Amino acid sequence: MVLTIHHLGISQSERILWLCEELHLPYTFVKHTRAPVLAPESLKSLPGNPLGRAPFIEDSTTGITLSESGAIAEYIIHRYGGGKLSVGPEAKAKAYAEYLYWFHFANATLQPALQVSMFVNLAKLDDGAMVTGLADKRLHVALKQLDDRLGESKWLAGEEFTAADIMTVYCISTQRYYGLVSLAGYGNVLRYLGECGGREGYRRAMERGDPEMELLLRAEAPGKSLIEGGGTESDIWKKQK
Repeated sequence: MVLTIHHLGISQSERILWLCEELHLPYTFVKHTRAPVLAPESLKSLPGNPLGRAPFIEDSTTGITLSESGAIAEYIIHRYGGGKLSVGPEAKAKAYAEYLYWFHFANATLQPALQVSMFVNLAKLDDGAMVTGLADKRLHVALKQLDDRLGESKWLAGEEFTAADIMTVYCISTQRYYGLVSLAGYGNVLRYLGECGGREGYRRAMERGDPEMELLLRAEAPGKSLIEGGGTESDIWKKQK
């Protein structure tokens, strides 16, 4: 197998497992467990990965190592996926632009808004604190934009499922174990989550990467953040037996 994917449990590296499953690409899978919230030493000790980033891939054919989920997705799609699940510049200009926008929306707009909201809420600021209101507004503007888009289009880049969807779903599912965001009132987003969660590629990826984790595809997040609850040592994220 050419590709080795280093996956950190309960993290955005699920995107790369899902991408490879959708493309039916074989890969060597290496699982790393949080310690209990941050990256473990096993990730930091990998050559080329001093910050302990995940996802992290190794390409045995080229000798390339790479982190950053968006960069990895583009690398795999165009080097090994034949361009599948992407929209290239040869397409109509609008289709190409929409794909580019929504592919980058997750990491450039939605995930930062979720992370700022998470840290503000963890800080336990006084009720009515200005920064809390600003973070909440920024988050819900992004969620409304996403919901509006999914009200006019089945998938983010149009009528076909693409890597833009793979990039986005983590933000509105697994990420909410860290920042307790409700999706109540965002009906189009919930419809979309249900359809993404029903895809065979997604199910295979999640079962391989995080078989113990309850998939967070519902409107409400848990009552306590994984950070506050002790990370992987807690049962917050686990399937109910």
